[in-house]
Amino acid sequence: MNSQVLIVTGGGRGIGACTARLAGSRGYAVCVNYLRNRDAAAGVADEIVAQGGAAIAVQGDVACEAEVVALFERVDRELGRPIALVNNAARLEPQMRLEAMDGARMGRMFAANAIGTMLCAREAVRRMSLRHGGGGGAIVNVSSGAARYGSPGEYVDYAATKGAVETFTIGLAREVAEEGIRVNGVRPGFIHTELHAAGGEPDRVERVKTLVPMQRGGQPEEVAAAILWLLSAEASYVTGAFIDVAGGR
Repeated sequence: MNSQVLIVTGGGRGIGACTARLAGSRGYAVCVNYLRNRDAAAGVADEIVAQGGAAIAVQGDVACEAEVVALFERVDRELGRPIALVNNAARLEPQMRLEAMDGARMGRMFAANAIGTMLCAREAVRRMSLRHGGGGGAIVNVSSGAARYGSPGEYVDYAATKGAVETFTIGLAREVAEEGIRVNGVRPGFIHTELHAAGGEPDRVERVKTLVPMQRGGQPEEVAAAILWLLSAEASYVTGAFIDVAGGR
């Protein structure tokens, strides 16, 4: 079994895939979780293995409690007890104003983005906490600049879910700080990923980049670097904190 096991939810694309690859290059055994695109997740895992690392691709809907439990149990069996978790999986639906949204959409958004983050963190705490016989660990929750700006006219529901993730991050960090677990977040700004296509505007970053002081969108690799720092021993005295990766916005 491996001693440095990391689970990355939504690890087959964008920020998640870059995080998984970078972690693999730094010696982590990586579980690349995915919802639907098995080929993309398996491709990321294969890249890590080809470079001499250990990785598996595991399907699982983070919005489903039973599937989250099954995901962690499979990692326990095939890689070992996780000491790191990156809650990256997120759902985004087409841009619209609040009055056009129905409750079902809101429920889907919160189930995946907020409750999914909490369920995965719960399973991680059960394994990492000194209170439960674990050896400690680190959790990084991927938020969004939307939590601060609200995404008016586009997806206020998505922004609200990320606000919930940030409140949860602070609370959990304080809850488990004495148990060897650090919990932090990253707050990406306008990043070039496929997620924007789910919102109905694949080229959104190009449209809004003038709002960024650095006058460009970010790359997922830049977010991954911040995530890996928060997971590392270099951040050993950092918990309940957020790193903005947003070009100064």
